[in-house]
Amino acid sequence: MRRRLWLGLAWLLLAQAPGAAGSYPHLEGDVRWRRLFSSTHFFLRVDPSGRVQGTRWRQDQNSVVEIRSVRVGAVAIKAVHSGFYVAMNRRGRLYGSRAYSVDCRFRERIEENGYNTYASLRWRRQGRPMFLALDTRGIPRRGGRTRRHQLSTHFLPVLV
Repeated sequence: MRRRLWLGLAWLLLAQAPGAAGSYPHLEGDVRWRRLFSSTHFFLRVDPSGRVQGTRWRQDQNSVVEIRSVRVGAVAIKAVHSGFYVAMNRRGRLYGSRAYSVDCRFRERIEENGYNTYASLRWRRQGRPMFLALDTRGIPRRGGRTRRHQLSTHFLPVLV
């Protein structure tokens, strides 16, 4: 019993070492292919010109995205067929980026209702996070006008 206690304590101290704090290599680089279905009944789509929008057509090949874990709780969303990353600029507008950058990282959070929200890691508006959102017409909403509790920011990752 004492040996287990000491091993547990040693493991805790090693996990809190300066080089190991926040590093979970087994969670980084995880790749999932999904369709992000908004609670406003649209699939997130990035077309070949880099435009981010919503589509109601489930079989749209441009709605398949690759959700790659870049850090614990942080993901990059890339359209599989067009090759564009979903990115947000400092004004909260969504766009497709050919190259991966810090604008392409989002904090993924699973909400109480089972949906996921995606907030920009880099940009905030008046101290509040800016979220990925589609309105009731499938048009992306500006991040500065979104909040975590709004249904337009809730996405359900659907298996491909």
